[in-house]
Amino acid sequence: MKKCLTRLVFDEPYKPLRRIGKPWKARLVREVQQRLAKQQLEIVSQVPHRRARETGLDWPPPPTAETMIGLARLDNVHHCVCDVLERGVPGDLIETGVWRGGTTIFMRAILAAYGDTSRLVWVADSFQGLPKPSGKYEADIDDDHWTYEELAVSAEEVRRNFERYGLLDDQVRFLEGWFQDTLSSAPIEELAVVRLDGDMFESTIVALEALYPKLSVGGYLIVDDYALAGCRRAVDEFRREHAVSEPIQEIDWTGAFWQRQS
Repeated sequence: MKKCLTRLVFDEPYKPLRRIGKPWKARLVREVQQRLAKQQLEIVSQVPHRRARETGLDWPPPPTAETMIGLARLDNVHHCVCDVLERGVPGDLIETGVWRGGTTIFMRAILAAYGDTSRLVWVADSFQGLPKPSGKYEADIDDDHWTYEELAVSAEEVRRNFERYGLLDDQVRFLEGWFQDTLSSAPIEELAVVRLDGDMFESTIVALEALYPKLSVGGYLIVDDYALAGCRRAVDEFRREHAVSEPIQEIDWTGAFWQRQS
């Protein structure tokens, strides 16, 4: 399943060219691609070395991989979800910031493999990309994630990706909208695994404040973007202000997590 979601199970020597960068660059590529498509042609580039995909350093172009987080962070999700299931830690599973839905699809697949019909997988995203810095948080002033059109994936596309694996059912719940508008009021009672993938200070701190109080003792808090300055600052400030003393464990070059003990 991990190799399918990352497309590492397939040999992909080429991929459609999708310029990751400023909006004007993305628009330029789209215009050229649209003209070539009339001649049934397409610009392609060589796929990066497999190691880039394995370690989450590659942004797979549509319509390929459903996740970009690599195998180590998928292994971490596997460990955390299986552990809470086997120990009976109460609560649902959530990811805040899902991109094409790959990690939440994987969470739902694990529940299916264990025959767990009681827990929900919450799929939380704006489905519009990342927010433009509001000015409320100094750490986000120069953040330009909002300009990356490739990060805006519609809820409809994510639902189709769940359907591709036969995993879209009533145990999957979508929270559509900006985190500050959805997370604190979401009808979530308990959580066993919380995975944050919001990149920015604001997206991270809002999710922590809304969801950490609902995380069960023995459950896991996973941070995808701890290598990013804004995200790291949000996590460190939250832990300090709320006296969270559990040690942070590294997953790979950017992921980190801890298990709640109290």
